[in-house]
Amino acid sequence: MHTAPANPLDASMVPGQGPGAGTDTDTPTDPIVDLLVIGGGINGTAIARDAAGRGLSVLLVEQDDLASHTSGASSKLIHGGLRYLEYYEFRLVRKALQERERLLRCAPHIVRPMRFIVPHDPATRPAWMLRAGLFLYDHLARRALLPGSNMISLRDHPAGLALQERWTRAFAYSDAWVDDARFVVLNAVDAREHGARIETRTRCINAERRDGLWQVCLQDGTTLATHVRRARALVNAAGPWVAQLLDQTLRQASRHRVRLVKGSHIVVPRLFTHDHAYLFQNPDGRILFAVPYEQDYTALGTTDVELSGPPGEAHINDEEIAYLCSMASRYFKQAVRPQDVLFTWSGVRALLDDEASSAAAVTRDYLLELNQDGAPLLSIFGGKLTTSRKLGEEAVDLLLPCLPAAGARPAWTASAALPGGDIENADFASFFQRLQAAYPWLPHALAERWARAYGTRVHHFLAGLTRLEDLGTPIAPGLYAVELGYLRDQEWARTADDVLRRRSKLGLHLDEVQQQAVADWMATFS
Repeated sequence: MHTAPANPLDASMVPGQGPGAGTDTDTPTDPIVDLLVIGGGINGTAIARDAAGRGLSVLLVEQDDLASHTSGASSKLIHGGLRYLEYYEFRLVRKALQERERLLRCAPHIVRPMRFIVPHDPATRPAWMLRAGLFLYDHLARRALLPGSNMISLRDHPAGLALQERWTRAFAYSDAWVDDARFVVLNAVDAREHGARIETRTRCINAERRDGLWQVCLQDGTTLATHVRRARALVNAAGPWVAQLLDQTLRQASRHRVRLVKGSHIVVPRLFTHDHAYLFQNPDGRILFAVPYEQDYTALGTTDVELSGPPGEAHINDEEIAYLCSMASRYFKQAVRPQDVLFTWSGVRALLDDEASSAAAVTRDYLLELNQDGAPLLSIFGGKLTTSRKLGEEAVDLLLPCLPAAGARPAWTASAALPGGDIENADFASFFQRLQAAYPWLPHALAERWARAYGTRVHHFLAGLTRLEDLGTPIAPGLYAVELGYLRDQEWARTADDVLRRRSKLGLHLDEVQQQAVADWMATFS
């Protein structure tokens, strides 16, 4: 199919009551927040997290669910961007590699090492070029947790078994995989626990500068009720809607433009059984990732297509499906056909328009534009999962001199674990062994999924339980009310899609009846 401290703005935001509970009848006399962030993707949540942790009062609003657009429809990689070296983006690659190392330490439950295999195709890039590029990739930033690159014989390596026999040698290098939507949600959780207010399904319908502040009219997406918030500074982290928000809602001019590029992925039955991923070089100069996905599947992507139409309606087309199948079939023994596609996703990247000749060549770096014609307005152009923490830090550094926050604390996120990531020595394997010892009655597959999704926070809903029956009757296979309640109360989940497509990927494994059971449960308790 297509597819911390209490916040003065929200005294009810305590564990067990659920974020966003209740009816909002606030007026402009409510407490002024230092920062109002528009956009619940990775950029917005990273900024909210950093700012709240420095002592600023923060409100973040998202028109839909967290990570429901670009940030939850990525290639799900934490990487330096090997191909960016061809465009001489050395500063971006170095910054991304530094952040890769930090994230492996700060979130070892949702970020995990992955080895990539690059079959050598002399017709696309000569071996010396690949070797030189990988040498740079290994050495542009300090690397302590991942092995360096090397050349391998595909005749002697497990990764060669799934490939056509004409591919005889390859290069191997290291990057990391991430659960992208959970990455966003955990940034939001940490922001809330440091005092931020997070309002999902809340749209900014108007904002104007008044008396040295931003007065922002917000609309509840469920009740359509409106309420007004005031902020000393406004952050436009609306992703694909950044320009639209500037032009139509804020009525502010910008010196920069965005280029909306759609990236689509397909999911097919598993094409290989090992835990490596592939990076394939294509004759058109693009690359294709083939990544193990949810045990039983392989994810293939991505495309780079200039977007036509509203960002919220982006979806894969037949031409993209055919392209991804064709490129994968150049390498795998098993041909990939459009009829094999089980699931798809498409994300719209709001890239900084650098006037590159093709969508693939547009820079993946970000730019922060600060408008101080009155109350500060910071707009975010570009960005990616890997560098989001650094973007958040730089954004708050830029805003602090504009705010009366003399007591603000220094930057702090570089060494701070994300919720659930406080795993000793970032050693997930040892943590999982301890978890199994503590709850020996928990089925292995469920224990592993929960450990990956929640890290040390799995104890929040397992503490005190002593047997499988304590979890209650499963709402769907492998999905219990104890987990659904946690997602509802602590992670802003409102619908079945919030649970099955974003906070987990269980939708891939459940049939329509089982998914409807989850929808019914969520509707009952919403």
